[in-house]
Amino acid sequence: MPTLNWIGKDKVIKHHHDVQFRVLEKQYDFGLKKDEAINQGSDNLLIHGDNLEALKALLPYYEGKIKCIYIDPPYNTGNEGWVYNDNVNDPKIKRWLGKVVGKEAEDLTRHDKWLCMMYPRLKLLHKLLAPDGAIFVSIDDNEQANLKLLMDEIWGMGNFVINVIWEKKSSPQNDAKWISDSHDFIIIYSKNKSLFKTNNLKRTEEQNSIYKNSDDFDGVDENGNYYGRGTWFAGDMTVKTINENALYPIETPSGKIVYPAKGRAWVYFEDKFKELCNDNRITFGKNGENKPCIKRFLTEIESNGVVPKSNWNYKDVGENRNARQELKKIFNEVQFPFETPKPVRLIERILQLSTNKNDIILDSFAGSGTTAHAVLNLNKADGGNRKFILIEMEDYAETITAERIKRLINGYADKEATGGDFTYYELGEAFFDENRNLNENLSTSQIEEYIWYSETKQNLIRSE
Repeated sequence: MPTLNWIGKDKVIKHHHDVQFRVLEKQYDFGLKKDEAINQGSDNLLIHGDNLEALKALLPYYEGKIKCIYIDPPYNTGNEGWVYNDNVNDPKIKRWLGKVVGKEAEDLTRHDKWLCMMYPRLKLLHKLLAPDGAIFVSIDDNEQANLKLLMDEIWGMGNFVINVIWEKKSSPQNDAKWISDSHDFIIIYSKNKSLFKTNNLKRTEEQNSIYKNSDDFDGVDENGNYYGRGTWFAGDMTVKTINENALYPIETPSGKIVYPAKGRAWVYFEDKFKELCNDNRITFGKNGENKPCIKRFLTEIESNGVVPKSNWNYKDVGENRNARQELKKIFNEVQFPFETPKPVRLIERILQLSTNKNDIILDSFAGSGTTAHAVLNLNKADGGNRKFILIEMEDYAETITAERIKRLINGYADKEATGGDFTYYELGEAFFDENRNLNENLSTSQIEEYIWYSETKQNLIRSE
């Protein structure tokens, strides 16, 4: 398997083992009834702190339990002007690299630094992901090639699902030097591809509009009664393969003999084809002269939804401009300090594909909190109980990320309240001091939970 090497890799490849376990210090609950807040807190978490340490802190409670991970890490564009610094020359990252990688960090390019930053975080995310779960990573061309090789190494090439193309803007960039950049990538990997399944998408009015044909009757039930299956469209009845058993001649109602095109064969063997003809599931066109096509009935496939494609149009999932407008509306601000937030519909699409109503979703580069927004929207729409865990290292975790979630829960502008709740945490003390002695400031229950996890790799379940 091709591997990716960079300066500092040997220093970070096992660094996730060296990251200290820290306590999660509860700050407050929002949206909970008083007795719920006292007893347990919310299942929805927002953690303020370095995401590497926060991910390690989550392991005793969530290892192997996260169904969907979505992250929008720094794209490493070199743009220094954003509140969310999209450049690995950020002082926090530089201090971390200097400590972990040492003097070699002085010679690192920004791509080396980005890889050093991402590797241990991806290792911990892999541990947290459920066996049937998947991770979705937003990225652009600055690091897409590096990220793919990095993910191959950590997740395994065989667990690569697909690289989605998201059309992030509708209008071209007229001042582009070469070609207008109009898309980002979303790289998808499963924990175990044999266990991972995607949900189909609901059909749209546009997709249903292709069902225009109809028959006086469409079938006969087991009692010999005619019944209608409704509108349908004609689907191709050939496949790109050479199968001698599926190259038989077919006579059309007009008397013409037809075969599949060169290099193709019929989808069905002859016995199955005759069975479908008898059930009125084959059409030869209006005059009975065309090659046979299979009837795709709307009534039969509408409930199954649509298998998603790998290119996502801004009309379906939104664009950066929509996301900026939404943030301004939520905060009632004319200007908002995020240039490229992700649209809520984009994250909703990811969750629709990869989660069910009671699953846990993790976003360790939370930014303005779009992932929580998507979770709350879907729960409101389908009565689900999905849970979110968000991690944000910047100081706006309280003033923007948490504030956005509060306004969603309570309602804002002309938007109805989503309902819901969350608990806000800060990263607390480490379990060991610099001399590797157990931290005496921790409570007995905190120490018990850590020891139990370190010995069993399971979270401690206490009896009532």
